[in-house]
Amino acid sequence: MSSKPVVFVDSPNVRYSDTLIEADYEYAKTTVTIENEKYVCKPTTSVLQIRTERRVPKLGVMLVGWGGNNGSTVTAAILANKHKLSWQTKDGLNTANWFGSITQSSTVRLGLDSNGQDVYAPMNSLVPMVHPDDVVVDGWDISSMNLADAMERAKVLDWGLQTQLRPLMEQMKPRPSIYFPEFIAANQAERANNLIPTGSKQEAVDHIRRDIRDFKQAQGLDQVIILWTANTERFSEILPGLNDTADNLLASIQKNAAEISPSTIFAVASILEGCTYINGSPQNTFVPGCIDLAEKKRVFIAGDDFKSGQTKLKSVLVDFLVSAGIKPVSIVSYNHLGNNDGYNLSAPQQFRSKEISKSNVVDDMVQSNSILYGKDEKPDHCVVIKYVPYVGDSKRALDEYTSEIMLGGHNTISIHNTCEDSLLASPLILDLVLLAELSTRIQFSSSSVPEFVQFHPILTMLSYLCKAPLVPTGTPVVNALARQRSCIENILRACLSLPPENSMSLEHKLPANIFQDAIKPLVNKPMANGKLVNGDRIM
Repeated sequence: MSSKPVVFVDSPNVRYSDTLIEADYEYAKTTVTIENEKYVCKPTTSVLQIRTERRVPKLGVMLVGWGGNNGSTVTAAILANKHKLSWQTKDGLNTANWFGSITQSSTVRLGLDSNGQDVYAPMNSLVPMVHPDDVVVDGWDISSMNLADAMERAKVLDWGLQTQLRPLMEQMKPRPSIYFPEFIAANQAERANNLIPTGSKQEAVDHIRRDIRDFKQAQGLDQVIILWTANTERFSEILPGLNDTADNLLASIQKNAAEISPSTIFAVASILEGCTYINGSPQNTFVPGCIDLAEKKRVFIAGDDFKSGQTKLKSVLVDFLVSAGIKPVSIVSYNHLGNNDGYNLSAPQQFRSKEISKSNVVDDMVQSNSILYGKDEKPDHCVVIKYVPYVGDSKRALDEYTSEIMLGGHNTISIHNTCEDSLLASPLILDLVLLAELSTRIQFSSSSVPEFVQFHPILTMLSYLCKAPLVPTGTPVVNALARQRSCIENILRACLSLPPENSMSLEHKLPANIFQDAIKPLVNKPMANGKLVNGDRIM
């Protein structure tokens, strides 16, 4: 359906068939040990075989909180783009687009043309991806309001667009959802008129599983992804025997244990149905037992909390300061927002969940520079969120970064950021769904593991889109935005046996003739069964 160009790699290391793209890829890394204050670096190279299925499935997404601002907005965006809608505003004619989506509206550098100029291609042209127009949407909500009325209630989109979308969305009505009032703010009770029949938590899991199967069968779908974009819950307690293992979690659900949250019930139901589950809110949906279940069932999970505005900027700015040798010592973030998310977050326990996801975003950048920071030293980091109904979905964020500079000096950066919250989050929802689906079609093997395997069930590749990236035990957490995006781009390049983008651009820094003999022989060396045919040593 897309008119974008498709990237084709002319190399003996890449093979195309009707069903697969197969690539032989050299993965290089450096292992470091510290001996007597000396860094001992050992470069190593592994040869991987990567195969990517070319056929994209018919994909459905089920949104928990479908009738909220994000759910109604992303549904509207899919329809507006599919039907190529345009509408008049006081500023002129607007046309539907996917600005803010890295898969639909960003490019990656491929290399150089014959004139030595950089060539960029759309990210979604590297490997086959599901087209947004083909995504089928369904979901649950504690409010019975149809999607057209929910869109009007959200007050996100221009009226001229809403009037065109209303006939397409009036028949869309959320399925009944789970409501445990002890997990969200009391002020949400007035919306709770669309609930699954009262029963045990095991019955709730069974109900959600039936909904997933019904949606998949009714729409003739190959794959369904579940994404939570509902209210922020309070944190759940982690207790031995309750939710610390998969078996204990499933047993606790059967026993109707009070501390099992709605979001964990949705996650468990999704995993048992073999459906990827993405948590777009900051609560600890993925208790240890839920992660254990996903790992045992080999089902993908990802989260937590969409990274769209203030936190995304913070993950760029702090990275810039620390990598420039400047020491941030105080980070104060103030937010006021007037949508239902802000209304729910006005309750202390729900705010605490959001505060945790926002506060940890600078940790890995601080830990990367032992020159600036001593052991366990961190900047003072304060996050405040206030509910101001008048501003609606147009969230205000005010940040002050105070840093120490040379010889006792100080530098203060103050930022005021106004962002239309759901118009930033909706493209992220699309990216999360499309990249999660793509991940199910990529497999790896090597000489030591000849059978093809998938990514780890915790999809850390999606960290770019999450405030508090979920990672496997023992895996470093990366919050720096540039590194997170580089991860996505370079994994896509690896699927085509293209080297990582390194930004050295030596061809522009050295005499042109130096490359004639020195580099060309190293390009496109053919591989056979995971080994370089020229006899080069693989470390």
